[in-house]
Amino acid sequence: MPKYAVVLLNLGGPDSISAVEPFLFNLFKDKDIFKIPFGQKLFARIISKMRAPKVRKKYEEIGGASPINLWTEIQRSMLRKKLSEEFLNIDVYAAMRYWKPAIKDVAIHVSNKDYDKIVLLPLYPHYSSTTTGSSFNQWKRYYKGDFSRLIFVNDYFDDETYILALNKRIDETLLKFPVQVRKKTQFLFSAHGTPLSLVKNGDPYNDQIKKTVSCVMKMRKFSHEHHLCYQSKVGPVKWLRPFADETIKTLAAQDKKNILIIPVSFVSDHIETLHELNIEYRKIAEESGIENFIVMKGLNDSETFVSALNKILVRHL
Repeated sequence: MPKYAVVLLNLGGPDSISAVEPFLFNLFKDKDIFKIPFGQKLFARIISKMRAPKVRKKYEEIGGASPINLWTEIQRSMLRKKLSEEFLNIDVYAAMRYWKPAIKDVAIHVSNKDYDKIVLLPLYPHYSSTTTGSSFNQWKRYYKGDFSRLIFVNDYFDDETYILALNKRIDETLLKFPVQVRKKTQFLFSAHGTPLSLVKNGDPYNDQIKKTVSCVMKMRKFSHEHHLCYQSKVGPVKWLRPFADETIKTLAAQDKKNILIIPVSFVSDHIETLHELNIEYRKIAEESGIENFIVMKGLNDSETFVSALNKILVRHL
């Protein structure tokens, strides 16, 4: 009987306030994101120490920890249950790039198991060298088994069931708006930004984000006005635009006072949806005169999203 493994790859997040600084250290020492010619660990130690107090405060304001670890475990458990209907002998793991369970540890563990096929499935629907690429690279550093057994799922940004999962969440969120404004509510898709240099170097992430937005709106027959913006810029280099805060202010100036924020590059709620979108940008919206500002919750425990992952895995296996 064939024996399979599925590894869900994700960012991870600090599971306590004390974990914030080591989490940031793990992030800043990633050479797939921060390409420092020498002294990478020293750079990571200094930057993480400098940023930790501000970041800790943000985590305190959303409950003291990142929920991304919990949501990933829930998705893993749901997927394991669904896959077991199709495959009699299959294990499903979660592996985090910057926290626990670490990709390094899971890769070593899986290397010692006699799996016929191992599927690496990122919980990033869109491929970027800074997310999926970084996770794949980390896996390759520590996996000691037969590489011919590995199956890498690069992306699923236009998968029909994934698009359906997004639309179901949108429909649920629309019901939170007053009935009289639902049809004229602005859909504001917010994606994590990247430096423009990545795009110029051929990173497909931004084109895939645009395709997802197009697929979502096409499925719903372009029911609402929609916009795409980018969040989470760090550092002095040029990043993808328009920025989310700029777009919110522009819509307010155009007397478009009802905004549904759709986090489009994330599948789980975490600091960038719960704090950046729901606290920081909410304040900007209120100061700009936005009357109804609602952030769609992540796909989290969406049965439809897990069905999408299940179908993707069945195809690959």
